Amino acid sequence: MQLLMTPNKLTCIIDDDTVYVNLVKKLIQLKKLCDNILVFKNGREALEFFKDSESLPDLILLDINMPIMNGWEFLEQFNPINRGLQNRPSLYVVSSSIDPVDFKKAKSIECVRDYISKPISMESFEQIFSIA
Repeated sequence: MQLLMTPNKLTCIIDDDTVYVNLVKKLIQLKKLCDNILVFKNGREALEFFKDSESLPDLILLDINMPIMNGWEFLEQFNPINRGLQNRPSLYVVSSSIDPVDFKKAKSIECVRDYISKPISMESFEQIFSIA
């Protein structure tokens, strides 16, 4: 099945794994899925940027296990910000954790659209961008 994708203006990757980040950036650029990519190594960097920004990304790919501020801590602070927005970003938790507790916890958080296990398949990747 061929998915019709319109490019997002801005995608944000919050992840400390440079190999994963570089791979995702390359895929986004090769498939021309968005105009700009923001990368943050932890949740705190992303929150500080979002607080000073006039608009949020169309799509956020969030890792759980990061130093300084992990994905769960980020979501605790981001969820109230997100509630007040008219145009909310599509937020996906993307993690190497296969723990069912992590999956269930992520799915219970209002602003999380889905939980995806790393490595992301091309099919999952294209699906994320088709509905973001």
